[in-house]
Amino acid sequence: MRGIYRAVGVVAASALALTLSACGGDDSGDDSEAGLTVFGCNPENPLVPQNTAETCGGDPQDLTVAKLIHYDVENAAPEYDIAESIETKDNQNFTVKIKPDYKFSDGTAVTAESFVKAWNYAAWGPNAYQANYFFEPFAGYGAMQCVPPENVELGEEEDPCAKYPPTDKDEALDGLKVVDETTFTIQTTEKVSNLEVRLGYTAFAPLPESFFEDPEAFGEKPVGAGPYQVDEWTKNEEIVLSKNPEYSGEFPGIEDKITFRIYENAEAAYADLQAGNLDVINQIPTDSLIDDKWLSDLDDRGTSRPVGVTQTIGINPVADKSLDNPDLRKAISMAIDRQTVIDQIFAGTREPATGWVSPVVDGFKAGACGEWCNYDPEAAKKLWDSAGGYDGALTLAVNNDSDHGPWAEAACNSIRQALDVECTVDLSRDFATFLTDLGEGKIKGMFRQGWQMDYPSIENFLVPLYSAGASSNYYGPYDNPEFEELTRKAAAAPDLDQANALYQQAEALLSEDMRIIPLWYATGQAGWSDRVQGEVAINAFGVPDYRNVELN
Repeated sequence: MRGIYRAVGVVAASALALTLSACGGDDSGDDSEAGLTVFGCNPENPLVPQNTAETCGGDPQDLTVAKLIHYDVENAAPEYDIAESIETKDNQNFTVKIKPDYKFSDGTAVTAESFVKAWNYAAWGPNAYQANYFFEPFAGYGAMQCVPPENVELGEEEDPCAKYPPTDKDEALDGLKVVDETTFTIQTTEKVSNLEVRLGYTAFAPLPESFFEDPEAFGEKPVGAGPYQVDEWTKNEEIVLSKNPEYSGEFPGIEDKITFRIYENAEAAYADLQAGNLDVINQIPTDSLIDDKWLSDLDDRGTSRPVGVTQTIGINPVADKSLDNPDLRKAISMAIDRQTVIDQIFAGTREPATGWVSPVVDGFKAGACGEWCNYDPEAAKKLWDSAGGYDGALTLAVNNDSDHGPWAEAACNSIRQALDVECTVDLSRDFATFLTDLGEGKIKGMFRQGWQMDYPSIENFLVPLYSAGASSNYYGPYDNPEFEELTRKAAAAPDLDQANALYQQAEALLSEDMRIIPLWYATGQAGWSDRVQGEVAINAFGVPDYRNVELN
C-alpha cells in the first residue's frame, strides 16, 4: 500500500513542521472539540486516492475512502464493502456488481461509472499518477502509456509524454466497461489470480464527478464514500475528519470527529501523548522501547503485533556506479548485524529479515535471501576486498522527520567495523524531499526503504517495488526479465499454491543482485491516552483501528 509506502511506498511517520506539540498543560477543551486526536504527518501529495503512495496521506484516506473490498482488522481477510459480488470463471474476465445505496459524502451516488472513470484517469499515462502501475494488468493499459521506442533514451529533462504520447485515443482502458448503473466488467491482459484481493487498495477507490470537474481543488478538500469525510486540512498542522452523514456501509466509525495532528517527529508526539494532548500514537520512540519503558510510561496503555511492514536498505547502482558490483552490495548485507541492531535500538521488537516478503502474508518463505542476509563479518570483508571495495565514505540516507537516525547509525557502525570503510548517516532530507530525490536518482550510496503492504498478498511485496516501471522501483531501476516472467506466470496461476511457488522463485532472484538489502520485519506498536476506552487494535497493515476507538 504504501511506501511506508504506503506504497509506493516507504514506511515512515514523516512530517515537516511541529505546530501542536508545544501545547503542554491541560488542553482538554481543545481535545474535546477535536474529538479523537491521533498522530499524523504531512501527505506527500494532495488527497487523491489514486495519487497517494505513502502512509501520511493514506492513513486519513483509509477512513474517508470506501472501496469494493474491505480488509478485516485482525487478519486482513478481504470482504465485500461497496461490492455486492465479484464473479469470474477464468480469472481474466470479471463482473462486478456494486450495492445500489452507496453515496459519496457530497450526496451523489456511487455508480459503476464512478469506478471506471476513476481507474481510467489513474491509468492514463500523461496524468502521471502514482497508482498508475496498479492498472498494468488491465487490457489496454499499454496503449495509455508514454513509451519511447526501443533503443531510444530520453534526456533527464525530456518529457516522454510530450514526445511519445499514448496511442490510445479515448483515454479509457479497453478492459473496463460499464454495463449499467451498478455493474461493470473488468478484462485483464492475462489471468490474475488475486485481483479480488487487490481491489481493497485505495488506488481502486471510486471518485465522484466533482473530481473530474476540478482535480486540483478536489485534492485539497476530497470527497469520498467512507465512514468519515475531510472537514479541513491545515498544512503542517492537522487534518480534521468528521462522520460522513451519507455513509450507509457496514463499517461505520464510533467517534464523531478524528483529528490527525501533524508532528515533526515521534518524540514530540509521544511527549504530547504523555501530557494528555494526544490520544493515539503508532510511532513509539526507539529509546522508549527499551525494557518496555513505553508501557510503564503509559500505565500499560499499549499493544504490539506483527504487521505487514518490512524495512530494507536500497542501493541505486546507476546513481552510484561505485556500487555497481553486486558483490559489494552482498558484502554490505553480510556486514549488518541485524539482531544486535534490533536488540539495542528496538529492544527486540523486530525480527531479522531473511527475505523481502513479510511473514504475515500467505506465501511467505523464510530464507529467500540465502547467505547474504546472515551476519558474517569475516566473509563480508573477504568479499568486499575481492570486489575492489569503495572509494571514499559510504552514506546511508534516511529521512530526518522520523526516528530512523538511531538504527541507521547502528547499521553504519556494523558496516564500518566489518568492512573497514567509513560509513555516515545522511539526515539532510525530510520525507517529501527524500522521495523526490529517490525518484530522480539523486541519492548515492545507500538509502532507507520501508514497505507497508497495500493488500495482503506476497505479490504486493514484490511487483510494485521490483518490477520494471513500478512506481516504487528506486533501484536503478531494478529490471530482471526472469523476475518479470515469473511474476506474470504467478499472476496467471490457476490456484494460490502454484502462484505462491512462482512468486517465491521470483523473490529468490533478488538475492542475485542485492540492490535491496532486507533488514527486519516490523512489529507494530500503538499507545493511547487515558481518554481512550478499552484497548486500541492494530490492523495487519500496522495502522491503529481508528474507526473503532472510543473515548470515555
